[in-house]
Amino acid sequence: MGGLFGGRMLIRRFVSGGMQNASMNHDYRPGDVLLLECPFIEATVTRVTRSYVSVRWPWLQVDPQAENFRWNGQRPIPMPAAREWEIFRTEPADTALKPGDTCLVGIPSTVVHVQAVHHFDPPLVNGMLPRPASYVEVLRQGDTHDPDLEDQGYTIDPVGGEPIRIDLFFRPYAFLELGDEVADRNGRAWRSDAAWDWHPFDSERSGTPAWPLTLLSRRGEPTLKEAVAVAQATAAGSHADELERWSGLTLAQPATHQQ
Repeated sequence: MGGLFGGRMLIRRFVSGGMQNASMNHDYRPGDVLLLECPFIEATVTRVTRSYVSVRWPWLQVDPQAENFRWNGQRPIPMPAAREWEIFRTEPADTALKPGDTCLVGIPSTVVHVQAVHHFDPPLVNGMLPRPASYVEVLRQGDTHDPDLEDQGYTIDPVGGEPIRIDLFFRPYAFLELGDEVADRNGRAWRSDAAWDWHPFDSERSGTPAWPLTLLSRRGEPTLKEAVAVAQATAAGSHADELERWSGLTLAQPATHQQ
């Protein structure tokens, strides 16, 4: 189960409906390829089982005003034998640890891709402080989203108490904004709701946009600068090129990719 505390379990209950440092503007989209890291620091082991090492979590605090959640300040980290994906690791990661020992906990360099972004207003009450205002749901390399798997993804608070460094490794269709409407080389009009979520306006529902693209609408009529930027970005290359680069980094296929 990904995101054991503050993860998909809580989202299901409360939610309806070149490299840059993305953590600076907190702007994430489905399809983004991210590089995650968190410096390893000391933590005290509180419990050890066959599959998990529980530690006193060094970054978050118990929320005394959370009425429906009583977090005990500890977090279980699955060991390799558990075969469960968890971005945080302990060092060492073996059963030699015992309660009272000191270990290191953090995130080694990990490439993930964004499946969904969830926002909370007011911030989500989950028993921990700080309360998250958003979650970014990510999949690991090699995983394509499977709607039949409830706990496939892992959720992180991009601006929470855990000092996770989040670098934007690659953003497909970075020159577009969600909801943009474009015309392709063949004169077909499309709306982009995400990198791989394209909706043509004609009766033919198959295919993908043929580059170059002409920006038709962005929250109304686009500015000349916006239109020129999209035309220049798609003067060379293709949708297939964008997909190939993304798949090469994620080792996955986009779930909404139109054949």
